[in-house]
Amino acid sequence: MKITNIHRSPEPCTEAGWLAFQYELEHHVNRDFIMALRPLGSFIFLDTLAQPFFKIQNHHYMIKGLLNDTSIRVAVHRDHQDEQEPIKQLIESL
Repeated sequence: MKITNIHRSPEPCTEAGWLAFQYELEHHVNRDFIMALRPLGSFIFLDTLAQPFFKIQNHHYMIKGLLNDTSIRVAVHRDHQDEQEPIKQLIESL
């Protein structure tokens, strides 16, 4: 899936050592996309809620988003910003 834009998230988290980014996507987030991200870390997908969401956590990053949305949030620890590149590559390959 093509990432059309990446911008810093308005949520303040830098004081905790994290940088958050909003990844705007070419298509809506669907179940297959979410499941393809599952190997990236501990995985939560609450698909029975009125607004289903997912969250993936790893030691140095977190990815979260809503089913059928056109963006996801990626937060990386400031000392591990290089971890963003493999995430971007995986998303672009889907």
